[in-house]
Amino acid sequence: MKTKTSTMLTKLSASTFVLSGAMLLAMSCMSTTSSNADAAAPAAQKSGSTLWAQNCRRCHNFRSPSDYSDSEWEAAMFHMRIRANLTGDEYELIREFLKSSN
Repeated sequence: MKTKTSTMLTKLSASTFVLSGAMLLAMSCMSTTSSNADAAAPAAQKSGSTLWAQNCRRCHNFRSPSDYSDSEWEAAMFHMRIRANLTGDEYELIREFLKSSN
């Protein structure tokens, strides 16, 4: 038969374990959030080249912006704006980067 002290210690140990786990989880989320601050920044604060690397190069092989003409990039960007779910600002910044780089 367990004593009251034994039962209280068991509950205290379980509570301490749960609280420690919650604190570790919260701390890991905080460090992940701060390290991903650039990824969460609004498009207007990012350059076209950064947006291109984050959105286009993730699925496509590296291509130099000079591989295609302005009209070819225009057609590709029109199509990919919808497929990649780009905002209007992201679309414009990436398109301008590609056209200025070729």
